[in-house]
Amino acid sequence: MKTKLSLTIAAAAVAALVLAGCSSAEPDASPSPSASDSSAALQAEADAALETVVWDEDADGVPALTFDQPFSIGTTAARMIHDGDGDIIKAGDIVSLDYTVTSGADGSITYSTYADGNPEPVPLTEGQIDPLLLEILDGAHVGADFLYAAVDPSTDPASSVIMAVTVAGTVTPLDRATGTAVTPEEGLPVVTLDATTGEPSVEIPEPDPPKDLVVQLVFKGDGEKVEEGDTITVHYSGWLWDGTSFDSSWEKGAPATFTLADGQLIDGWVKGLAGQTVGSQVLLVVPPDLGYGDDDSSDGRIPGGSTLVFVVDILAAS
Repeated sequence: MKTKLSLTIAAAAVAALVLAGCSSAEPDASPSPSASDSSAALQAEADAALETVVWDEDADGVPALTFDQPFSIGTTAARMIHDGDGDIIKAGDIVSLDYTVTSGADGSITYSTYADGNPEPVPLTEGQIDPLLLEILDGAHVGADFLYAAVDPSTDPASSVIMAVTVAGTVTPLDRATGTAVTPEEGLPVVTLDATTGEPSVEIPEPDPPKDLVVQLVFKGDGEKVEEGDTITVHYSGWLWDGTSFDSSWEKGAPATFTLADGQLIDGWVKGLAGQTVGSQVLLVVPPDLGYGDDDSSDGRIPGGSTLVFVVDILAAS
């Protein structure tokens, strides 16, 4: 899978710097009026700086930005250039974005997706994207062009990167699996769904767990086929073989978005979900060698050598 510099990565870098600068504060301390005023002033300066950037396009329609160099701001900023005339974009969607990354130091374009026809899917979900982007895109339309600027921590002295972004498409994830029920095989964990929410629970059989990966459809969806390398949005719950719950997007109150690729997810998920269809609900029984191996998980919730049971609703893929 091609690795891209994404808006989520840029936003995460800025968020990490902000948190590091506030690490000495009490966890529940409210910001002082002076701190709030300073933050508002910094944001106003960043917004004003981004207003000076001129969006042009070259002969191929790729954005070409003009601005005074070096361009440097102290926080993130976003600015809509013009809205599109396609489908409406809603919070919770997965938006496909074409973008260029331009160095604020010298105006050079360091990365672009426009040429390869492979826009990057990004979840428009609170907690997974810079709130400025959620604000600017929620209610906009496919085809919208906007600017996004962030501090580039790799430069010394610090300058900024400016991203020219076009929304190439949007996908609205399902709320829950909607496919056709599949008769389960005997001897596997039995899945029961809450009648109102659809949240799954499982009854795990007493015999020793299987040694190989088990992939069992609970519902078969009629959406597009999921491929390795796709960005997928899912609801999921996970249990140890003894029935202990260790993770659940349902309990967190929102679906999760992942890249279905080696190094991004455990092998059992990549092998078990690739080839399934959107709308499906999939029961996975993952042996240790395709899960977390012989070591305890970093958070201590999964002991080494554990067989894991997951129920996964595939809500979207792009």
